[in-house]
Amino acid sequence: MLKNNYICALDIGSSKISAVAAEIRKKRVVSLHFESLPSKGIRNGLIVDSVSLLDAIGKCLKDLQAGSGFKIKFIYTNVSGQDIISKHSRAIIPLAERGNKVITPSDVRRVNEQAFILGSNIDEENIHKMPYAYSVDDKIDIANPIGLYGHRLEVDLYLICVKLSSIQTLVHTVNQSGYEIRDLFLTGLVSAKAVMEVKFKAGVHVFCDMGSDITEILLFRDGILKNIEVLPLGGNDLTQELSNQLNIPFDLSEEIKVSYGIIGDIDGPGQDKEILLRKEGNYKPIKQKIVSEIITSKSISVCRTLKNILGKYAAPTEIKLITACGRGTLQEGFLEMFETILGVPVELGRITHPEVASFINRYNELSGQKYLAYTACLGMICQAMSKDNFFSAPAAESSHNPITNLINKVQEVYQEYF
Repeated sequence: MLKNNYICALDIGSSKISAVAAEIRKKRVVSLHFESLPSKGIRNGLIVDSVSLLDAIGKCLKDLQAGSGFKIKFIYTNVSGQDIISKHSRAIIPLAERGNKVITPSDVRRVNEQAFILGSNIDEENIHKMPYAYSVDDKIDIANPIGLYGHRLEVDLYLICVKLSSIQTLVHTVNQSGYEIRDLFLTGLVSAKAVMEVKFKAGVHVFCDMGSDITEILLFRDGILKNIEVLPLGGNDLTQELSNQLNIPFDLSEEIKVSYGIIGDIDGPGQDKEILLRKEGNYKPIKQKIVSEIITSKSISVCRTLKNILGKYAAPTEIKLITACGRGTLQEGFLEMFETILGVPVELGRITHPEVASFINRYNELSGQKYLAYTACLGMICQAMSKDNFFSAPAAESSHNPITNLINKVQEVYQEYF
């Protein structure tokens, strides 16, 4: 086994840290190795205790290294939370002093770079830049302008950034753990890549990644990312409501929610069952129906919030499908409640990316709904192996091969003058 022929992805969440190491041979994934443990030092996607997080990262990757046999040095990891900033940056460049000229990859790169510079901020770190649409003269919403003739080229560049201080803290923590970050990704974006890559192209689709305390909403039109919302809500909201209403510790509320909570059908069979709560050394019975009523009420509130957010970008009749992932979506009855309130089909995300989908039935860690713990990691691995720019209009990227660049330049000159 080639010890360095691997890709390692680390998913740092508020409730868990997951890592996957993929063995690569002939540019294909041939095996996967998994590790996961409870997270420490993260709240609402932000590092609040770097020492605890450092220890958790170190243990997770050390165990992964022992299980895989890889000598792990470089990792891909993710960011989320309220320090995520998404924005549009526009730029226009002239193509010719007089008349028109054919648009080349060099022109597209130039306008993209100009928009990136104009949208950059000294206090932010850009992690994704994606062409939203191009305009050539008076023609708008062009997906790929290369080969068209025009006098002026404009781009609407979608930038996803993170506050620089958050990135610096994350990089420092990972480095202190003994590893280096090769690249950073938005959690929802790589998760969507793992479960939605081959599913859709036409129409409006939504990806909802609901974790313990952060929910990311990504809206796509015709396969192109159009909007992102990061919300400070998740499965913990239901747990906290139980804790408040029953006046019991959060950890006990989480256990009760997972074991006995049913959203929606509070009059169904078994709802008269009593749960014994230990409180102040004594046991107090409470009906399961009460637990379900509490989390159902809170779930309705959460779903209505998500509906209001989506309503800013698309009417329910426009949305073809909502694909949901994350810990918060696993509560019994939540997806049905989500679908009822939004009036849109909702389904649990499944790993569909061809690079890793074939491994679903080969590993116990991916069986049942266990794969949801590794969705972001698998998406990072898929993205690390690809050269595309996620879900965006085609972007002209420079090749690292000087001969290829020379050939492209000759072709551009030929197209321009002949």
